[in-house]
Amino acid sequence: MDNIYNSVIEALIFSSDDPISSSEILKAIKGIDGEDIQISRNEVDNAVDELNKCYDQQGLAFSIQKIANGYLFATKPDNAKYVGYLSSEKSKRRLSQAALETLAIIAYKQPLTKPELETIRGVNADYIITTLLEKNLITISGRAETIGRPLLYNTTDEFLKYFGLNKITDLPKPREIEDIMQDEDFLEQKQKIMMNALEEQVQNEVEPEGNNDNAPE
Repeated sequence: MDNIYNSVIEALIFSSDDPISSSEILKAIKGIDGEDIQISRNEVDNAVDELNKCYDQQGLAFSIQKIANGYLFATKPDNAKYVGYLSSEKSKRRLSQAALETLAIIAYKQPLTKPELETIRGVNADYIITTLLEKNLITISGRAETIGRPLLYNTTDEFLKYFGLNKITDLPKPREIEDIMQDEDFLEQKQKIMMNALEEQVQNEVEPEGNNDNAPE
């Protein structure tokens, strides 16, 4: 493959807001240069490897990652805690503790029904499931072959994007989670997030009552 396509592939990935697959990259190249262009998915994958080697040699802060079966630019792990801190400040992107717990159970137990989920968590899951469906982090994948035929829930490609995973099997194993929980960087970030949540709670409690005139009862 001509090295000119390394630049084309880089541009296509850079300009994409969502993970772009090798087949989509091939479609764009052949759509412009013709169907007879000799380029394969393996060559696209090799081009990405070459680009990442160049980024490493230059000491750049980003690389091309394979996420949700596609390619996307992302910051390197060494910088993740700094980027993660800013991300945690954006409340619209933040999931509640209950939502994270629910999402984790679905991710590891999928496909899962609401009754099964509620048995594990011990609380009603209607609101959380609705929230996760609205955020497109989970989806309805069918019905269980049990009494009442309850709906089955699975995680989505958006879930993979949200957590920077290529496929669901990339989730850490239970033993790995125990190691992560003891990691100093994890504990530091957890403490910061908890402090931010506490500050928000205190701020909401001390707001003048007049600000809540339009609040629903």
